Amino acid sequence: MTTNLDRYRKDLDSLLQTGTLLLDSLYYLCRPKESEESLKKRYADRTKDYLKALPHFQTDYQSWYSQAKSLIRQLLPDRLSDFVGHYEAPKGRKTLDYTTYRIQDCLLGFASGTVRQDGAIMHFHQQLEIVRSVKARFESSLFDIKQLVQADLFDSELDAAKELLRQKFVRAAGALAGVVLEKHLGQVCENHAVKVDKKEPTISDLNDALKTAGMLQVPEWRNIQHLGDIRNLCDHNKKAEPTIEQVNDLITGVAKVTKTVF
Repeated sequence: MTTNLDRYRKDLDSLLQTGTLLLDSLYYLCRPKESEESLKKRYADRTKDYLKALPHFQTDYQSWYSQAKSLIRQLLPDRLSDFVGHYEAPKGRKTLDYTTYRIQDCLLGFASGTVRQDGAIMHFHQQLEIVRSVKARFESSLFDIKQLVQADLFDSELDAAKELLRQKFVRAAGALAGVVLEKHLGQVCENHAVKVDKKEPTISDLNDALKTAGMLQVPEWRNIQHLGDIRNLCDHNKKAEPTIEQVNDLITGVAKVTKTVF
């Protein structure tokens, strides 16, 4: 007899498998030449057949999103708003840049300035990692230990940022690493009951609050401030483009902060 446990496990495996294919499809939609070169390293002479068999992101994503949203609502409800937020355009949005671009914009074919459809890749990576965290949490005997689950999720998100950088999606990789840093600092503030006045604090706001509370020494504070500057360079439409070296430093730096600042 099939139990709910079996059904959830099967549905999660299916979502992850389909999500991986959709991610390859999205890469190919946004950067066909670079994507094909990358796939050739994995599939060699079978690359064209693999590409033909991929789902079509702009038509098949919605079904995946609906199923994943339903499972997250049941198994990891505290991440549901994050999951939905990567799809829906922010309310009251006034500008379209890497900070405000969402998967919904990609599906509608929106692009503006430096933001092309590849602006959706970072958000889909995030959604896929949230689904992976559902499976990890679902399978783990540590189901209710929030801190450990969050740490695993941050590691996965940083791995996704590294992959984006390897694919030369420099801005997206930096933006994703910045999200991890912001969430981690927010959690540190919560752990130590450090109050932040702003409703939606930035990395700088969180960093300053922790320093004022005596949780960070000046060298740590300056390092995080530097990482935040790189993140801002990636997020906002500026004349200067972030370099691969800068974003690599950001990812490495964020990984260190998540392991040393608690």
